[in-house]
Amino acid sequence: MKFKNIKPFIGAKNYQESRRFYEELGFEVMDGEKYCEVKVNDQLGFWLQDYYQKEWVNNSMIYLEVDDIEKYEKELIAKGLQDKYKYVRFTEIKTFDWGREIFMHDPSGVLWHFCQLNK
Repeated sequence: MKFKNIKPFIGAKNYQESRRFYEELGFEVMDGEKYCEVKVNDQLGFWLQDYYQKEWVNNSMIYLEVDDIEKYEKELIAKGLQDKYKYVRFTEIKTFDWGREIFMHDPSGVLWHFCQLNK
């Protein structure tokens, strides 16, 4: 068996707001009334759904590896998403034994880990 793809489903407290947020983040958001595919690039993405259960969404985390954490931090902050969306917030870059990371909460509470691994 050759596996081709894996994409998690994440919930949205306000589906239309989350769709706008991910578009402004720079992801490609496909059409869909109750759920839609969100593409980070040709290989990476997830499904966003018009469903919210606080305990589930607040415990959802997504890891996305980047090649230059300082550059990505500047790009994220320049978008001003933390000013446009009430619950969106970023941390400063954190350093760990394995690499460096920025944490971001999306409008629904999903925690994103943007990471640059030590090579």
